[in-house]
Amino acid sequence: MESQASMAPTPRALPYYVAFSQLLGLTVVAMTGAWLGLYRGGIAWESALQFNVHPLCMVIGLVFLQGDALLVYRVFRNEAKRATKILHGLLHVFAFIIALVGLVAVFDYHRKKGYPDLYSLHSWCGILVFVLYFAQWLVGFSFFLFPGASFSLRTRYRPLHIFFGAAIFLLSVGTALLGLKEALLFKLGTQYSTFEPEGVLANILGLLLASFAVAVVYILTRSDWKRPPQAEEQALSMDFKTLTEGDSPSSQ
Repeated sequence: MESQASMAPTPRALPYYVAFSQLLGLTVVAMTGAWLGLYRGGIAWESALQFNVHPLCMVIGLVFLQGDALLVYRVFRNEAKRATKILHGLLHVFAFIIALVGLVAVFDYHRKKGYPDLYSLHSWCGILVFVLYFAQWLVGFSFFLFPGASFSLRTRYRPLHIFFGAAIFLLSVGTALLGLKEALLFKLGTQYSTFEPEGVLANILGLLLASFAVAVVYILTRSDWKRPPQAEEQALSMDFKTLTEGDSPSSQ
């Protein structure tokens, strides 16, 4: 009964916004698959369709799963902090592995076709996002899951971790939009301006990508929807404040 009494109530609107974000995210993944299936021939590794692995993996990994990883601390509000951290980290691992498959697919496809690499703005942004994402995960693991980091060090780094997590997510979505536009221009050319069905479908997909990003960032930036500190976290904060005479850290 005590544990139930100490559980913080879930804000009334939060589950609806989370559900809406998931509906948008799943629709983005499904529409990406539909676009590739209807207008790009589908997906296969050992064929000319290998390139199509790239956009699907990037949308699943660096958009949908990354967004869900960011929402973990809003959805699991009363669970043990360490279990929530592990889930947050694992979702990022899955996102990274899927994105890595997509990255290998496009480089391998370019090599087989003799196409140049890393000449477009989309490719430059993509490499930047991938490197930042990997670095963010490594530093986050070192600070928050690896037992060697001190509590004071975690407290100082936490705001940067939160900021760069949201920034990398937005960069990922922006890079996906650049890639979508690039793919349409390469195939449709001047026909893009004639409202070709593929162009219309891809434009809708782009709007859904942007809407998913807005929904996730809105949930993250609502201060009253932040995960409340648990009893053990408050105890650590009080000990840290006593030792340093500083402010207790805010929760993610």
